[in-house]
Amino acid sequence: MPRPLDDLDHSRDLRKAIDRTGYYPEVVADAVDGAVAGEQVVSFYVHHEPTFENDEVRRHQSVVVLTPSRLILAHTDEHAGDDLLPEPYTSTSTEAISLTSVKSVVVTRMTANPTRGPQPPAEAVMTIGWGGVSRLDLEPAGCSDPECDADHGYTGVLASDDFSLRVSTAADGGDAVAGLLSFAASLSARTQH
Repeated sequence: MPRPLDDLDHSRDLRKAIDRTGYYPEVVADAVDGAVAGEQVVSFYVHHEPTFENDEVRRHQSVVVLTPSRLILAHTDEHAGDDLLPEPYTSTSTEAISLTSVKSVVVTRMTANPTRGPQPPAEAVMTIGWGGVSRLDLEPAGCSDPECDADHGYTGVLASDDFSLRVSTAADGGDAVAGLLSFAASLSARTQH
């Protein structure tokens, strides 16, 4: 569960949240601690989700941590044994992004039955962009003349889509949606340039 912006270090709360998932907590915590590198934990969000691979359920966990100077992303996946590692194993990747590099924090809230008035969103998506990964969507350009057969080139959109996380009340519980929105608000407050 994310914590509000304050002067407290939420490292212990982060560790408790990682432990609560029961998903290789020692492995995940070790990687996250290494990436945080002793900085204060301002806010965090832990998301554990199953994925399906053929006839097997695999698990994935994302841990997003906000420090005073950086955004830390950690992803842990479990894998069946293979030629290189014959026994089942986990892989954990961490990335540290300077807060000055974060270009956008996009938050989408999906609220059911909006005519009923204010109510908690049923789903939320947080997308963070810092320029590490960009997506280019192109399509043929045209003009309004239906008889025109000239080549007008292409038109498109370049979108930064480095990290995206979607949670829902149905799949993750109401606290998960509120938690993601709280983390997004903390991150947005820290990335005002």
